[in-house]
Amino acid sequence: MEEIDLSDRVRVAILGATGAVGTELIELLENRQFPVKKLKLLASPRSAGKTIIFREEKLVVEAVNENSFDDIDLVLASAGSSTTKKWASIAIKAGAAIVDNSSAFRMDPQVPLIVPEINPEAAAAHRGIIANPNCTTILMAMAVWPLHKIQPVKRIVVATYQSASGAGAMAMAELESQTRSILNGETPKTEAFPYPLAFNLFPHNTPLNEQGYCTEEMKMINETRKIFNEPQLRLSATCIRVPVLRAHSEAINLEFETPFDVSVAREILSKTEGVKLVEDWQANYFPMPIDASGADDVLVGRIRQDLSHPCGLELWISGDQIRKGAALNAVQIGELLVKENLLGTPQKTISVN
Repeated sequence: MEEIDLSDRVRVAILGATGAVGTELIELLENRQFPVKKLKLLASPRSAGKTIIFREEKLVVEAVNENSFDDIDLVLASAGSSTTKKWASIAIKAGAAIVDNSSAFRMDPQVPLIVPEINPEAAAAHRGIIANPNCTTILMAMAVWPLHKIQPVKRIVVATYQSASGAGAMAMAELESQTRSILNGETPKTEAFPYPLAFNLFPHNTPLNEQGYCTEEMKMINETRKIFNEPQLRLSATCIRVPVLRAHSEAINLEFETPFDVSVAREILSKTEGVKLVEDWQANYFPMPIDASGADDVLVGRIRQDLSHPCGLELWISGDQIRKGAALNAVQIGELLVKENLLGTPQKTISVN
């Protein structure tokens, strides 16, 4: 890896700067005092010309082009798979490292898939691109990994309750609009989703495979195996979209080889960085999306013995899809690259098709 001089800080570009995650990336770079020397905001031509404030400076959004990455060290991308694939090779050739929030390269064996609290060492092998996992995968992994380290998990069964934020700013606005329409006795309009989400829920509307699992569910299965480096890990997921504006929740059932004491699990999670234990049994108060929204930590609670299996545990979690589920994890990867001096031009680059 060719080292770059970090004494004068890092030149950063955000690809997809005007989207929900892009907006959060900008806020996090400022709030976390990321060592930004220069920030370039990139988006599609229709968003070019918009202005965004960063550290009291008004920045103009630029339409991404072939010269956009010539003076950039780090690209934080959240603009969709096709956009990343279009510009990745150009950015890498220009000497930039990319942290990509899309699914474009997550399962590429040459691309590290990283949650910094779990597998930071994988970053050293990057060839220009590091993939940010799917939001539901990140949130689940944050709660399961600390227990898996103590006693390997044999099987995971998870059901997700995914907010509108997972589909972007337009979906969030649509949920608000549909809610008003229904309360006013009007027929709700649907564009971002195939069905009305207000006062409704439905299985995640990504394509189904031959076994009846949707793409979102397979992401959780395959990505968790890769992050944990457990290719044979047994995992089943059911992903549901619910009428919550922001922050996802998940019901997680874990099976171990031998019983896992509930009190030990609770103690481990209460001391885990990036996880906050939320349990008030008398008040029946546990993690909720309303509390997770805008928060960095994944909220974990209602930890209990699975009554159907002596080696099973039940967990309930809520986490902000836009923050730890997307933007925060990407910024943390960027911080890792800076700290370990892993920016610069890699010795080998991946093949971008």
